[in-house]
Amino acid sequence: MKIFDIESVVFHLFGYPFSYIELIGTIFGLISVVYATRANILTWPTGVINEIFLFLLFFQVQLYADMFLQIYFFVVTLYGWYRWNSKSEVNRITEMNLKAKCGIGILIIAGTILAGYFIKNLHLNFPKYFVIQAAYPFIDSFIMVSSIVATVLLAMKKIENWYLWMTIDFVCTLLYFKKAVFILSLEYLIFFGLAAYGLYYWKKELKND
Repeated sequence: MKIFDIESVVFHLFGYPFSYIELIGTIFGLISVVYATRANILTWPTGVINEIFLFLLFFQVQLYADMFLQIYFFVVTLYGWYRWNSKSEVNRITEMNLKAKCGIGILIIAGTILAGYFIKNLHLNFPKYFVIQAAYPFIDSFIMVSSIVATVLLAMKKIENWYLWMTIDFVCTLLYFKKAVFILSLEYLIFFGLAAYGLYYWKKELKND
């Protein structure tokens, strides 16, 4: 179907061709993050739509780590949806201790290195499926690994997820601009601002609790 093809353009914005998959992925990604900043459970169903369309988009622009990331997001989205629907004490906003924060940092660094080498060689190991070499494999892998961790922290309602999202959003803004996916780059710049607001809002909620 043409709707799943990045070359299928809905309209041009200031000369930029806006495809169906980028439009749908962008809109629902924005809606999902807005709901997340307010700790609203609707962040999860809107996130599912975002993940499906970004999976298709990233495959077509050779950001394979980001593509694989959408599969993980889908699974964790279901987990987060279930967890946030719980009315128990485990669903409260909480903060991590220093030991846990250091562990998260080490996990992200190690995961980025391992994933980076794997993504870098995808076109060699699986040439049938990945004809073109991955673009920026280590930066892309950092985004993937950090997003994996941040999504789990979001599902667990750990306030540190917002610090991590702010870092991810900044890197994504630069990377997607470099790959000429300009609307997605702009969206992640907006995400950065929303993450900062989410941190502020969750801190206020944590203090009230």
